[in-house]
Amino acid sequence: MLWEAPAVAEAAMKTGVARKKIDIDKYREQLAFRLGKGEQVRHFIMNKARASAGEKRIAFAEGEEQKVIRAAYQIQDEGIGTPVLIGRRSVIEEQIASLSLDYMPQIVDPGDFSGIDKYAAAYHDLRKRKGLSLHKAISAVKDPNVFAPLMVKMGDAEACVSGLTYDYPQVIRPALQIHHTAQGSSRAAGVYIMIIDDRVFLFTDATVNIDPTAEDLAEIASLAADFAKQLEIKPRVAFLSFSNFGSAPHPLSAKVQDAVRITKMRRPDLVVDGEMQADTAVVSEIIEARYPFSAVKDANVLVFPSLESANIAYKLIARLGNAKAIGPILLGVGAPVHVLQTGDEVINIVQIAAVAVMDAMHREEK
Repeated sequence: MLWEAPAVAEAAMKTGVARKKIDIDKYREQLAFRLGKGEQVRHFIMNKARASAGEKRIAFAEGEEQKVIRAAYQIQDEGIGTPVLIGRRSVIEEQIASLSLDYMPQIVDPGDFSGIDKYAAAYHDLRKRKGLSLHKAISAVKDPNVFAPLMVKMGDAEACVSGLTYDYPQVIRPALQIHHTAQGSSRAAGVYIMIIDDRVFLFTDATVNIDPTAEDLAEIASLAADFAKQLEIKPRVAFLSFSNFGSAPHPLSAKVQDAVRITKMRRPDLVVDGEMQADTAVVSEIIEARYPFSAVKDANVLVFPSLESANIAYKLIARLGNAKAIGPILLGVGAPVHVLQTGDEVINIVQIAAVAVMDAMHREEK
């Protein structure tokens, strides 16, 4: 595959097969720009992560999975981060041997972890007023989806990733129980980077909030817009509905109107408007011809009124519109915790790990 080309070229130079030495970083950049906007966005994220010199430790809750092991090998080889594989050592080593990888990752087995009592005490302290006894905490922390975010909490990792074999709630719930929401946020949300031809959009929220209120939508929009800025994309935020600027009065469209009002009041630094239909948001000619008063045309951050609408839209566009999706990317959590889609391929796992590293770096900068 084309995204593997830099790794192949680098391996060829290391083994002496390639006669000509090339600048791998420059080669990656040139290849990304030849392959279009999708690869440029991926290149930006990977480059941001590589700037950490591979020092950020990423705890993988599903360390026994072959795809995770292959991704971990690539992450370490490319200097994106330092993977920590959670699972049974014997199983992980057997999987590495079956993959014929020359790789000795850091492995942490919760069932044979010297610090398990310290982790259990910390988890118990967080959850003791939610009915969790110390005895139950000792058992609970051995769950990889509890152990991985606890590693971040205890300073033994800078980020964690899970979800290849789990549903979203199984990953997000313990992460929020341990880390809560980020300072200044009352809600977590999910965003997808959608690359369609030469255009980049952020779709939110397609993963966390099923039926958000107007207040929730305002916060979701702010989280997505701030993430766009991290990608060096100037956000133009459109709140979507079945109505254009009051054309179809209904409690559902009124909710979106309220969200626009709240966002404009709270975040005057953002370019925001709505409520508007999806085609109005992304086709600038519609705005120019019918709604020239709109503060937003050619929107790139699309705030959907419900999880079902966002989830349906991104999946249809990805499957039928040949769009490239990067995500889900979890926003608003109190630590760099990120979620995979069930059955993700190795490249998707590498991408989310790079996002996790970028997230950890951004928090340090703040």
